[in-house]
Amino acid sequence: MTAAEHSWLPKTSCSAECVRSRLGDPGRRIAAVIRAARRIVAAALLFATLPVLALPLPRRSDAQRFYCRALLGCLGIRFILTGSPVRDPRGLLVVSNHVSWADIFAVGAVLPGSFVARADVIDWPGIGLAARMANVIPIERRSLRQLPMVVDTVVDRLRNGHTVVAFPEGTTYCGVDHGEFRPALFQAAVEAVRPVQPLRLSYHHEDGSPSSVAAFLGDDSLWASIKRIARARVTTVHVQVLPLQLPGSGRGGLSAECQMAVHSVELTA
Repeated sequence: MTAAEHSWLPKTSCSAECVRSRLGDPGRRIAAVIRAARRIVAAALLFATLPVLALPLPRRSDAQRFYCRALLGCLGIRFILTGSPVRDPRGLLVVSNHVSWADIFAVGAVLPGSFVARADVIDWPGIGLAARMANVIPIERRSLRQLPMVVDTVVDRLRNGHTVVAFPEGTTYCGVDHGEFRPALFQAAVEAVRPVQPLRLSYHHEDGSPSSVAAFLGDDSLWASIKRIARARVTTVHVQVLPLQLPGSGRGGLSAECQMAVHSVELTA
């Protein structure tokens, strides 16, 4: 273990070997390339309008949800929602399992808010702009010293009535495997005395079988991931809204309850 690492640092059990795409015969591969080109151009054109969402629009949250669903659709990702999200949330901590950078838009299509995200996401092309506009709360996973400041920031946002989204697994998994929920960020809900909304995300092929096409793992580049998703004929992201959890059992109990709720759910496309 190096000086920059610690036992808390999340490490995925998944690798690039988990990612599988269905390209088929050469004819289908050509069709996939053409399909990907169309989708990426459409997504780029839509992404160019992103600054509009920074304006104080009426029903801004509705516009953000619509935008996220439209962007997923441009990339060929169908969106399915199960359950009823909180209407007009005030000071809500949203947590989910973590598979892909696309999770940001899948969650945003249901409950848009400020994301707690790895610090370097701000430097990503395109996604970084979205992160800055969404007032992302950066977290340096290798630095435990910064964690209390991140928790304090989340507490302030929750107390001021903002929705905050976090991925407590701390890193991405392929969607078939998953990690443990780390309790640190749940402390913010305990201190702010605000409820936690768990979500379950799962990605599927057209036939309903689990898909790892969207998984963003290891040394995978953002561009390679976007191309892989856009080349797939159909990918469906299923978002299930689970019962609210109240912060009455401390951060450890709250984390365990949310993890059990998210990881015990079986979804069908």
